[in-house]
Amino acid sequence: MTRFRPELLQWYGLFGGALVWACQLVVGFGVTLADCSAAGNRWGIDVVTWEIVLMVVGATLTVVAEAAAVSVYVATSDAEYDGPPPHGRRHFFAEAAMLGNVLFLMAILLSGIAAIVHAPCHQA
Repeated sequence: MTRFRPELLQWYGLFGGALVWACQLVVGFGVTLADCSAAGNRWGIDVVTWEIVLMVVGATLTVVAEAAAVSVYVATSDAEYDGPPPHGRRHFFAEAAMLGNVLFLMAILLSGIAAIVHAPCHQA
């Protein structure tokens, strides 16, 4: 294993799920806004299709981030979370990333399902 690879896995595992979730929310909001606007009616945007694609891609990238965090955790299993750097730091970040990615995966699935089930365009 090269020196750069564990660091890359560590940071992707830590921030991957959060960035994917943020992108899903921003793109989903844009798609909904485009579908509900008067100009967007001509574009023929299907919100359900977009939200399904965003949810599947987001869930897949978050599972990959979880796998990266687990691989760093296994690689540093001999270190304590408060051990000397860099192994102690990697172990600590991997533990945090494993929990965070599960939470972000649930947020991605719940927001995707809610956007699919809920009809976004209606009169207030």
